[in-house]
Amino acid sequence: MLYKAKNPHGGDIYEGGIRLDFSANTNPMGMPESVKQAAVSSLEYADRYPDPYARELVSSISTYHGVPEDYVLAGAGAAEMIYSYCQEGGFKKALMTAPTFSEYGLALETTGCEIIRHYLKEEDGFTLDDGIIAHIREAGPDAVFICNPNNPTGKLADHELMLEIIGVTEDLGAKLFVDECFAELAGGRSLTEFLGSCSNLTILRAFTKNYGMAGLRLGYVLSSDSEYLKGMSERVQPWNISTPAQAAGVAALKEKDFLSESIELIKRERIRLQEGLKDLGLKSVDSDVNFILFKGPDDLCDRMKEQGILIRNCDNYEGLGTGWYRIAVKLPDENTELLRTMEEVLGKE
Repeated sequence: MLYKAKNPHGGDIYEGGIRLDFSANTNPMGMPESVKQAAVSSLEYADRYPDPYARELVSSISTYHGVPEDYVLAGAGAAEMIYSYCQEGGFKKALMTAPTFSEYGLALETTGCEIIRHYLKEEDGFTLDDGIIAHIREAGPDAVFICNPNNPTGKLADHELMLEIIGVTEDLGAKLFVDECFAELAGGRSLTEFLGSCSNLTILRAFTKNYGMAGLRLGYVLSSDSEYLKGMSERVQPWNISTPAQAAGVAALKEKDFLSESIELIKRERIRLQEGLKDLGLKSVDSDVNFILFKGPDDLCDRMKEQGILIRNCDNYEGLGTGWYRIAVKLPDENTELLRTMEEVLGKE
């Protein structure tokens, strides 16, 4: 838990008075009913310790991705995997884009690692281009962190560019950490097929986004470097994945139709939201996934909160600043209410 520290993320609906949360970018369809039932049914065994090897879950993840079981390490959410990865690496110098998910930098700071930022340009729509290849070669980092699709920009990197990044990190003997937590919701191509031939590559995935399981805390990494995974596992306690989380994860990976329906819904509603923002005179970044980054008045976050709606203030993202916000793509009625309320709030200026 956080203790006497500011929450750097969205999703804090617990102060009261919040009727709609657009600050947390999880699946708008929520958690599948089969997943809820799996978690509830597992409570029959809650008097026992969870399986410390998460055997059934690991087997399900292995089958889902078509990789060996010893490529899989699961944990209590993506954030835990990020911290254990950084702690095990003991990196001296790491390169990441800016803006990007803040947890990589926060985790690296706990290890004393030097952080190098590759700044994405607003005028280019915050698109990752081949300039990062030269920057990696010039900086010579121990590790490179790429979020694909990127958070908070929603941009999916070109697949061929990602292959170039694999190549340059291999040449330098650097680790490559690729966060694919939003890849499926964006219809993006995964790098899992390259795990066997690229021992420096680690891929991060989470159940949070795809299956609306944020409260259960379940994520995992994929890598062919079993020694590194073993080191990561030794950084956390052995019962870190609860019994309900393990059961829910196994059930979630069977929900292929749910995921397909979610992707179609997100595509339709994302387009509608971006058009709505444009009609309100707000500039947004073209997104490939279930959230949208846009610019607005400096006090928009506070004014929307007064109306019971949370949006994500992105002023704490390196490479952005005051006036940048992120909204999740939600269900049609909720998106309509967001745009209606935003129109009302902006009309009071």
